[in-house]
Amino acid sequence: MAQGVWTIAEEREGEIRKVTYEIVSEGRRLADAAGQELTVVLLGSNIKDKAAELGHYGADKVLVADDAKLAPYTTDAYVSVITELVKANDPAILLISASVQGKDLSARLSGSLDVGMAQDCTAFAIEDGNLVATRPIYAGKAYANVTFENSWPQMATARPKLMDISEPDTSRSAEIVDATFSLDESVLKTKVVEVLKDESGKIDLTEADKIVSGGRGMKGPENYNILEELADLIGATVGASRSAVDAGWRPHSDQVGQTGKVVSPNLYVACGISGAIQHLAGMSTSKVIVAINKDEDAPIFQKADYGVVADLFDVVPALTEEVKKYL
Repeated sequence: MAQGVWTIAEEREGEIRKVTYEIVSEGRRLADAAGQELTVVLLGSNIKDKAAELGHYGADKVLVADDAKLAPYTTDAYVSVITELVKANDPAILLISASVQGKDLSARLSGSLDVGMAQDCTAFAIEDGNLVATRPIYAGKAYANVTFENSWPQMATARPKLMDISEPDTSRSAEIVDATFSLDESVLKTKVVEVLKDESGKIDLTEADKIVSGGRGMKGPENYNILEELADLIGATVGASRSAVDAGWRPHSDQVGQTGKVVSPNLYVACGISGAIQHLAGMSTSKVIVAINKDEDAPIFQKADYGVVADLFDVVPALTEEVKKYL
């Protein structure tokens, strides 16, 4: 019989990513509710020294899959190893972050394991010993509670920045186990030949606590400097709507929305963004939404906690000056 809650850790260049602590903390809560053990799978190269830290966030056991072929991340290698470990251990629940890497991994993994999956979930619960996952549907206009029938592991991904991270308990330790697996070269169809890093130093949209976004109302790429100035002052990352990206004003990596990046910051400031359905689907779970738009009927105001009906070119510079005075 399937037993235990599993989560997959995410690391980059030997460092555990923040989304891992979110998914491990949520895994701990579900394991407690189900009365089961929490196991975290950590994959990479020379990363065993990071395993103990996962115990501080609630892991009972850390399965370490350490191999040079697991760094950097490739879908083929990760799917092969995790599939083998899952089939050998038969966990009841498998949670993965719905990060860029997590979405890539989870889709292939569910196919490899031949199980269903609830994608981009915003909440989880245990009912009668089974996982119930809540996820947005119809571009965030409604939410569905998803259950799993005769499908193990019960597999789901969690939207980043929505799950509370537990306070680390340094007195808590996890059993650290070297995972037994085989990684056949024949299954590795892809190879990373070069990694091009973002040298701007800005925080990725999916991990940012504050985001200042601009849309078609920015009128051109040259005007984003006023958003950059405000963002620098408050420690935010600059985003953009699909229309702004399609116009070539901002790179696709800045796009917030259903076809861009799904974000959940503590603060989202939408400047000159009307609020198309696909954009709202990508940011509607933000903690506080501030909208600045000349059109009082813009759909963005239906989601906003605070709305300013005015020209952004008057409001944003004035807001920036007020922030400077406050700081």
